[in-house]
Amino acid sequence: MNRSELKTGLQRITEARHHDPFSILGRHREGKNRDVVRVWLPNAETVMLVENKQIMKRLPGSDFFEWKGRSSTLPARYQVHWTDVQGQQHTHYDPYCFPPQLTDFDRHLFAEGKHWHAYRFLGAHSCQADGIDGVLFSVWAPNAERVSVVGDFNQWDGRYYPMRMRDGGVWELFIPALTIGTLYKYEIRNRDSGEILLKADPYAQHCEMRPNTASIVTEGSGYQWQDTKWLQKRKARDWLHAPMSIYEVHLGSWQQGENGTFLNYRELAHRLVDYVKDMGFSHIELLPITEHPFDGSWGYQTTGYYAPTSRYGTPEDFRYFVDYCHQHEIGVFLDWVPAHFPKDAHGLARFDGTALYEHADPRQGEHLDWSTLIYNYSRNEVKNFLLSNAFFWLEEFHLDGLRVDAVASMLYLDYSREDWIPNKFGGRENLEAIEFMRELNTVSHGEHPGTLIMAEESTSWPQVTRPTYLGGLGFSMKWNMGWMNDTLSYMNNNPVYRKYHHEMLTFSMLYAFTENFLLPFSHDEVVHGKGSMLNKMPGDEWQRFANLRLLYTYMFTHPGKKLLFMGTEFAQGQEWNAAAALDWYVLDYPLHQGVKSLVKDLNHLYHNTPALHQFEFEWQGFDWVNCHDAEQSVLSYLRKNDEESFLVILNMTPEPREAYRLGLEEGARYQEIFNSDSEYYSGSNMGNGQHILETEAVAWADHPHSLCLTLPPLAGIILRRI
Repeated sequence: MNRSELKTGLQRITEARHHDPFSILGRHREGKNRDVVRVWLPNAETVMLVENKQIMKRLPGSDFFEWKGRSSTLPARYQVHWTDVQGQQHTHYDPYCFPPQLTDFDRHLFAEGKHWHAYRFLGAHSCQADGIDGVLFSVWAPNAERVSVVGDFNQWDGRYYPMRMRDGGVWELFIPALTIGTLYKYEIRNRDSGEILLKADPYAQHCEMRPNTASIVTEGSGYQWQDTKWLQKRKARDWLHAPMSIYEVHLGSWQQGENGTFLNYRELAHRLVDYVKDMGFSHIELLPITEHPFDGSWGYQTTGYYAPTSRYGTPEDFRYFVDYCHQHEIGVFLDWVPAHFPKDAHGLARFDGTALYEHADPRQGEHLDWSTLIYNYSRNEVKNFLLSNAFFWLEEFHLDGLRVDAVASMLYLDYSREDWIPNKFGGRENLEAIEFMRELNTVSHGEHPGTLIMAEESTSWPQVTRPTYLGGLGFSMKWNMGWMNDTLSYMNNNPVYRKYHHEMLTFSMLYAFTENFLLPFSHDEVVHGKGSMLNKMPGDEWQRFANLRLLYTYMFTHPGKKLLFMGTEFAQGQEWNAAAALDWYVLDYPLHQGVKSLVKDLNHLYHNTPALHQFEFEWQGFDWVNCHDAEQSVLSYLRKNDEESFLVILNMTPEPREAYRLGLEEGARYQEIFNSDSEYYSGSNMGNGQHILETEAVAWADHPHSLCLTLPPLAGIILRRI
């Protein structure tokens, strides 16, 4: 390096604009046996090299200090001792004497979009370099002129600790002596505009508690997992033919501590497992617990994709949560948000001063409805960020799967917008997002057999849950939003008028087996003025509770896996409020306790009865008995397998129907095993009791046999064929 180049380099370091500080700072060879060591310490009065006790000279008119001498007098990794202007003493290894730490292979895979474990080298990692403890920082910011690591350790001053840029736009720096718990961010200067940005680490695995937004250096997990038995069982499980009922939970408002404080992941684990086990649910699905700045987003506006939110504890606390669930045979799914991200200044938005993670054109890069940004799935590094994140949760936290939020918004370029850009074929399909989803499902299922990836998808897009090699998207299951909307619309009708809307109940069976469907009554149905599940039901108080019990009976006997949002299982009267705990006090009232008991019994019946769950995705598990009795608003069908058969009859009106005759193909004997109108559930206790019901050779409704029975008002009954 000639004198002019050195002068320019020194100036760029001083102005915090240098993309390669290692070319100026650190140790450099001058001649055969001589080295020059150069440091930049703006607050230093005197500087000395520790190992050879040589005083470094200040370059005139600057804050640079140099030493020149024989190479043999100084080890490769040397320490600098300096006294600042306040007289305080400092000693540390020079970060600029360490060679590059990132491998070419890691960076190559990342640039190709094929590094499923990018989180292992990007971000902040406590490690050793040449036997010296410290933290390795690395971040992708290809359009930056300079990136620095800032934190309490350098008074958040971006002139200190500028990073080195590697091929592909990845910056790295090993800083000796930094420890677990260090707060940090990246200060980024855009190469074109000179704009200075202060950003949290996209790959940070721990973040400050909101409203603070710094990233936190966390240790590599030494957690001792105790869920081997669960994982082995999960891998071998035939989930397609096994029961699955999911309890959807927002951890911040399920229960709370005194004065509305958040509970820790560990305390939540014990409380939730006890409750969920008793209620008969097989899985918990968590609303996003990825770090987010705004409580009111419920986690759906994520800024820390790799960090369990600090609201409820540390990453190790969350590992305990999952482990404890698994030890008690409860699976855990995470609501995952790869469709969009918020515009918060410390987050991914214009990360290096350019549209890096998002599309530059707002017609492709912004959700106007949600005021959030859309990922640029055509960029390998962005796709890798998301794919690696899916692996992170499945591997590092042993999660049993992901529920992918807002899939419809990813599939269509014109989703909720009038001004949009067609794909290269002139269509509305987002080809890059489709390819991303297919890759997500192919790789996740291939590397983590037994885990499930579920789509919240509300359109008629074909083959969402069919294999990618057949042209499908490859998801494990799809939320049946059509069934949910039709069912709630039907139930909202006054029973007098339900006969005019009978097809809203029967329509679902025309497509029930075209996908692997999950039946959801989720958080989305009890917010934004939609009212609680209870208050969606018509009629007086008794009828509203009876309608809700009837609705859940229909849900648990209809083909498809089940999902209920917290509070709906005991008929909370108020709409969900994420800022307060559920209204557990209502369980002091018999009607609410009755709904809770009904859901518990339905759960256990569903799980313990193969005919109700073995063929939820195939026709051999279902037969209509009578889907045409619109006049009386009665629906009847069989749930069955090769060994047993159950007859389900739903009376959708408050009119009791005694001597109701139902046509059947075969002569048989039946016994009532479930009645949503039972007094145990605070119903009127009308029904067929324990009597054995025998068919008669009386032709009815084009069937040679018929059964005469009693249908209680606004109720569903289940009869077991003897």
